[in-house]
Amino acid sequence: MQTSYYPTPIMISANGHYPPRSPPPNGLLRRLTHTPRSSVDRHSQIATSAEGNALAEASKHTDLWFCDGSIILRAEDTLFRVHKSQLARHSAFFRDLFSLPQPSAESADSTTSSSPTVVVNNNPALQIDTTNEVEGCPVLRLHDTSEDVENLLTALYDGPNFGKNDPTDFRMVSGILRLATKYLVDSLRTKALVHLSKAWPTSLKGWDAREDVTRDDEMQSGPGMSNIYPSPADVIILAREVNASSLLPSAFYDLSRYHYTQLFEQDDESGPSIAQLPLSNADLQRLALGKEASQHAITTLIRSMGSHSHPLLLGHHAHSHRSCRRDFSELVALATQHYLFDRERGCTDPLYVAEELGQPFVEVSECEACARALGIWTTRERERMWKMIPLWFRLDV
Repeated sequence: MQTSYYPTPIMISANGHYPPRSPPPNGLLRRLTHTPRSSVDRHSQIATSAEGNALAEASKHTDLWFCDGSIILRAEDTLFRVHKSQLARHSAFFRDLFSLPQPSAESADSTTSSSPTVVVNNNPALQIDTTNEVEGCPVLRLHDTSEDVENLLTALYDGPNFGKNDPTDFRMVSGILRLATKYLVDSLRTKALVHLSKAWPTSLKGWDAREDVTRDDEMQSGPGMSNIYPSPADVIILAREVNASSLLPSAFYDLSRYHYTQLFEQDDESGPSIAQLPLSNADLQRLALGKEASQHAITTLIRSMGSHSHPLLLGHHAHSHRSCRRDFSELVALATQHYLFDRERGCTDPLYVAEELGQPFVEVSECEACARALGIWTTRERERMWKMIPLWFRLDV
């Protein structure tokens, strides 16, 4: 029974993340040789005035509530008592916000305004409530999830504690990156991007290191069982949201390695398809064009290797060596059958195909010069392909 290089659609996890690719089985060689939400103390709810206000049902965060804090941040139904000085020290946004004159509760009551707040940059969504203070602190309502705010504040106070770029870690890091971008916490944004670039690198060396991690993980958990990286679609969505274009080429390339049935068909038990995620129409078009270009690259690679006049392969021989030409012809025929006709493992991954083409020849060839020449050629082809990825997917990076 023919196996697919990537898990079938029914193996898409319930959280909508697509599992990473299986480790290379050297199939061509065989043929040739015959987290939960924030921790909140629900027993410490804040009492409100008889009139009722926005603080009803809100609860103190169990950890990020400092008795000497000078401002309270509210995200959803969670209250964080923190220090203005700490926020202003790291965030240009909060530094500018706290430098604005703050009206007192008395002056606010004497005005005719029905909303006694400080409005930031004419944006009513960002307001400091100076009348409904809690324990003497003004309240700033943030229109972010409490989980993201918790992760951001924890990183500001304790330093970022990033993990292994798995889906759980990505959920935390992506929230930190969004808010670090939104509130101009430049140092934290930089650290988050550096961390994400280990899984979504900008260099071929980094990509190979990433793939080695996947292969090692699947050797322990079994083929198709690794879930070490999040869905590349989620990475694309995040990169667009925070203007992190450096993450896009590797994320688009990773996503392109899945078959169209895996991308667009939904399984009721396994979760949503990629078509239900908020990728823009332009990015869906980029994905389709990139998949076509990467498939064409595999065809071109195999055809190029089959050319007897290729200067990097047989050009080192002073005269034509019939046995070497026969070996190359056999390898080309098997690669054509394996990747183009049978569409087995690797058929959507040109970087993988280029790497694999040199391996079986090295194992079985009696000509060290040809094996060495093929290794040099495949290395150069992989480097060329890597540089072409932004062009394949029409990315401005």
